[in-house]
Amino acid sequence: MTIRVGVSVPQQHADYRLLRSGWVKVEELGADTLWNWDHFFPLFGDPDGKHFECLTLLGAMAEVTERIEFGALVICNSYRNPQLLADMARTIDHISEGRHILGIGSGWFQKDYDEYGYEFGTAASRLRDLDANMPIIKDRLGRLNPAPTRDIPIMIGGGGEKVTLRIVAEHADIWNGMGDPDTLAHKNKVLDEWCAKAGRDPAAIERSAVLMEPDHFKALDGMFEAGITHFIVGIGPPPFDFGPLQEVLSWRDEHNS
Repeated sequence: MTIRVGVSVPQQHADYRLLRSGWVKVEELGADTLWNWDHFFPLFGDPDGKHFECLTLLGAMAEVTERIEFGALVICNSYRNPQLLADMARTIDHISEGRHILGIGSGWFQKDYDEYGYEFGTAASRLRDLDANMPIIKDRLGRLNPAPTRDIPIMIGGGGEKVTLRIVAEHADIWNGMGDPDTLAHKNKVLDEWCAKAGRDPAAIERSAVLMEPDHFKALDGMFEAGITHFIVGIGPPPFDFGPLQEVLSWRDEHNS
């Protein structure tokens, strides 16, 4: 089973030139995927510090890089009309010549909603909206002219066992979660059960996890045994430290050789 390694480079507390150089460095180091996030304000440090919009930067990533697949970890379903989001994803797909991954989730950061005038609702209502919008997004992707260059992979993030993982089973090509090996093994088992109910082959959904805590980097073998094959290294605010990424890349290469 091939292991992939990604990198999340959040667009907080940085000028564009620094972000751009970070993306280039990630590709040069040999990562498989590259990610930003869909927020309007920093999540760490100064809450009103420098920050850039997600989808615009994805268009820039498409031009700056040549090989790496990339996307948002993850786009907030609440912030854009689903028809528009599908069109934007298709356009980024063409700019990148087929390297874009459409990552999406139900949203959670209330400051973004309040400051930009979106209705925050409840966790349940946001999940209902995501559930309703996934078929709309997929339908629009199938009707656009020109069509996407490929079936754009869809990543859905979140670990809710009653709704989120059911949506993943029905619509996603990649699931993204977080936790220790035992937690991830349990979530993968629940996802497999939802795949059976949806008539999906569980093997058709790649399992990914974000590495944020020191303990995560010590548990790579356990996460792999739990079913994770796509490991996404979280890079903190600048100056970017690529040391942890290089360690995980070396671990990947040992396992894939």
